[in-house]
Amino acid sequence: MKDDIALTPSLLLQAYQVGLFPMSEGRNDPEIFWVDPTMRGLFPLDGFRISRSLARRIRRAEFDVTFDTAFDQVMRACADRPETWINETIIALYSNLFRAGFAHSVELWDGKMLVGGVYGVSIGAAFFGESMFSRRTDASKIALAYLVDRLNTGGFSLFDTQFITPHLASLGAIEVPRSEYQRLLDKALRGSARFDATTDAPTPYDVLQRNAQTS
Repeated sequence: MKDDIALTPSLLLQAYQVGLFPMSEGRNDPEIFWVDPTMRGLFPLDGFRISRSLARRIRRAEFDVTFDTAFDQVMRACADRPETWINETIIALYSNLFRAGFAHSVELWDGKMLVGGVYGVSIGAAFFGESMFSRRTDASKIALAYLVDRLNTGGFSLFDTQFITPHLASLGAIEVPRSEYQRLLDKALRGSARFDATTDAPTPYDVLQRNAQTS
């Protein structure tokens, strides 16, 4: 870190609860810094947008979908790119959060090959999306669709994407000012939700029916 305070899983959870999250300058930089964006990216949980082409891919059920079965693999796959903010310090911390039940992942499989996924942190009724990856066409979008479905069925009220990108905006993500984000965060932290409210992966039909916004 940029100061003398040791970064622990407990401190990381406290940071999320006041709107902060950590990043690194790169995989080989052992230090981290805290980020608190002026404008925050969010997915309205009733506004995830599934295009007709994405709906067709979901219906084809090309991939097996699992939850919380390969968290470390998903994190390392997200970091496996030319430039990344995920260093070994962050991988170790979030792996500890996973083992403590605060971090979760969605995995897409083509046979025994991990081809897509997303991971994040849950506290109360808030889910903080961290990163996603794709090794097949639309795999990360499909992972997000299954994640949104899991958050809705589990009773979550806030899906934080940290930043917004054109890719996320095309799926329905929006930006809100920091003050509005803090209001939504405070409300979600007072709520209760279960990522593991169901152990079974939903069917493609379930995901499409429960995420009815198509374009």
